[in-house]
Amino acid sequence: MSEDHSRKVSKGFVLGGGLTILALALFVVGQGLWTRQSDAKNLETKASKVHVPTVIISSPTQSNKIGQNDASNTVDLPGRLEAFSKASLFARVSGYLKSWSVDIGDRVKAGQVLAEIETPDLDQQILQAQAEWASTKANANLSQSTAKRWVSLQEQNFVSPQAAEEKLAEAGAKQALANASQANLERLKSLKTFARIVAPFDGVVTSRQTDVGALINVGGAAGTELFTVSDTKRLRLYVNVPQNLVGAIQVGGQAEFTVPENPGLIYKASIQSMSQAINAATATMLVQLSAVNTNAKLMPGGTASVKLTLPTSDALRVPPSTLIFGKEGLRIATVGEDMKVVLKPIKIARDFGNSIEIASGLNATDRIIESPPDGLMNGDLVKAAASKSNK
Repeated sequence: MSEDHSRKVSKGFVLGGGLTILALALFVVGQGLWTRQSDAKNLETKASKVHVPTVIISSPTQSNKIGQNDASNTVDLPGRLEAFSKASLFARVSGYLKSWSVDIGDRVKAGQVLAEIETPDLDQQILQAQAEWASTKANANLSQSTAKRWVSLQEQNFVSPQAAEEKLAEAGAKQALANASQANLERLKSLKTFARIVAPFDGVVTSRQTDVGALINVGGAAGTELFTVSDTKRLRLYVNVPQNLVGAIQVGGQAEFTVPENPGLIYKASIQSMSQAINAATATMLVQLSAVNTNAKLMPGGTASVKLTLPTSDALRVPPSTLIFGKEGLRIATVGEDMKVVLKPIKIARDFGNSIEIASGLNATDRIIESPPDGLMNGDLVKAAASKSNK
């Protein structure tokens, strides 16, 4: 074999080996790229599955399907108890308290004497008025007799008609003075009847602010009353109802209430009247209820916790945890058939604490997300963990 032929064979062998090595290298690189791309796709698929949030899906509930006694159909408000009738008894005459016969807590009947006032000044005024009336009455009788004689003389032409008329006018004036004296006497006698303080109606004496020998002046200002009598057989219960609940309150509606001094006892009351005006300072309306005070267990002036029952409606309710607060306003996250999120703006009708009544923006067939995760957007894919109905 010649040297040239050996050299050609060596070059061919080297060239073939290089191509083989190059092919192997390209194969290894290609296999690595394919493996990396496949791993990336698998990782992306796994990551996408991991990042799909799992949510609890429920359905809204209609208010009229919730029982009347359900806690969400009631509202608790503070109230104030007052006597159905209450009278503060003031003195109409001045003097000194002679005696009193009842004390706080005593039950009294209409017309019963509670106390007597000694009125020495008024007694003397009555005596003076009686004397004045006797004097003016005598003068009036004398003037009338004189006027009759002058009229008789005038008929016989012994005196002029003018003289007779003057006597008649004088008799009329003196009779008017007698009538005024009599009216003054009757007035003083009427005042004397107020020396006896009597109960205006059946009730309980809830205050006594005087004692024997106390100086009594004609009263009328707050704090000067001698006694206070209250009718506690029935009580008035006053409640300030928030403006957003006014439309649900009606005259004749029923309520329950409790008082701190009788824990565990529940009393009944009915709505008697409403003020039909909103207090601008508190945004509430004053509502008056009436309650029968069985066994006199309730005390006027006390506080009460009132539970008003609200009428049900066909509006939808959702749990408070479904609400989303943001710069776009109040929204609820719902889920479509493709398990993608749809954020719906809603308006609230009433807040019952454990449930929210929706005024608009939600349908009964919507599937809502409870406690939606932060950052949930329209079109996001979610996965259902469970399906339940609100109760």
